[in-house]
Amino acid sequence: MAPWVSLAVAALLSVSAAQFIPPYTEDCRTDMYPPNGPTFRGAVSWYTVDLDLPPSKRWTAVITAKKTDLVNMIQAIKDLANAFVPSGKLIELVDITLPLMVDTLPSPFGEEIKGIATVSGVPLGEVVLFNIFYEVFTVCTSIVAQDSKGTLYHGRNLDFGLFLGWDVKNKSWIIAEKLKPLVVNLDFQRKNQTVFKSTNFAGYVGMLTGIKPHTFSLTMNERFSLNGGYIGILEWILGQRDGMWMSFLTRSVLEKASSYEEAKKLLAQTKLLAPAYFILGGNHSGQGCVITRSRELSINILEIDLKQGRWYVLETNYDHWKEPFFLDDRRTPAMKCMNQTTQANISVKTMYDVLSTKPVLNKLTTYTTLMQVSEGKLESFIRDCPDPCMPW
Repeated sequence: MAPWVSLAVAALLSVSAAQFIPPYTEDCRTDMYPPNGPTFRGAVSWYTVDLDLPPSKRWTAVITAKKTDLVNMIQAIKDLANAFVPSGKLIELVDITLPLMVDTLPSPFGEEIKGIATVSGVPLGEVVLFNIFYEVFTVCTSIVAQDSKGTLYHGRNLDFGLFLGWDVKNKSWIIAEKLKPLVVNLDFQRKNQTVFKSTNFAGYVGMLTGIKPHTFSLTMNERFSLNGGYIGILEWILGQRDGMWMSFLTRSVLEKASSYEEAKKLLAQTKLLAPAYFILGGNHSGQGCVITRSRELSINILEIDLKQGRWYVLETNYDHWKEPFFLDDRRTPAMKCMNQTTQANISVKTMYDVLSTKPVLNKLTTYTTLMQVSEGKLESFIRDCPDPCMPW
């Protein structure tokens, strides 16, 4: 049995008293939008990131507003590390070695990370650690759907914190809960004009969720693989740097790509540090796809194809041509709810309903984002999943 499967079983058993055993699902939710009730913790605040500023200054306003939350998050990571290595040597190693890594990162990411460390007062190595966490610990659900009029919608749940400390008293994942206050919406501007928008965690300079208004929308999901992010990061540290960090690539694509097709080509062909799923939506009929990536190349591109009756594409964290792991099947209930909704009724409202149906919504879900490219619209909501709720 793979180590992460053993961990999954152990974690499931540890929380099963308060949960239903998989494959627990509920009836597809309806009338959840506008967000309200116990699954909605709050709206997400907007901040501007001025790309005309020097990289070290771009995040000052965001980090000033979220400094306490970032410090709390970093402390939670340190507590978790110290629980594994009680001597404190692991964090000491982070503080000594990871600052050396920041100068190896492509511009402008290293300079931005240094600026975040300066404003927050968090040691540089720990800010670097915060920025590489997401290469290896993200589990998500992303959907691109086209309605009967040709309008495209893109939604996602960002789930994070699997196995990163279970709070027995509050029945929640410690890191997922610490991340929720850090969720921000960002408007990246140049010359006072929007270049792209993103939902992010304050202090994290890569992109997991974003939209280039009137052009394309983009989300990234982790793809589990033995040849995964850990190996790519280790190779980078050892000096092999011909691959691109996933979240740095998505940000570069959002900033620089001028079309859906250009974005798809870059996401499919750029060598990566870790395997990934890129979920891309466009602004014209049929423009929606899931790009399944190894570190070296694109393995498969699944596209919206109305002639085959495929009016949406949906990705969790498993190759679409394989069955998902039985303890983590978010795909089947999500597809059931999409099919039950029908193409004629898909909208921002009904997509939020799908993303609010357990276990698509689960204890790891930090936020839900909804995007509509044709209107340049991005909105996000911080989520909760009251019991009974699956741990993932």
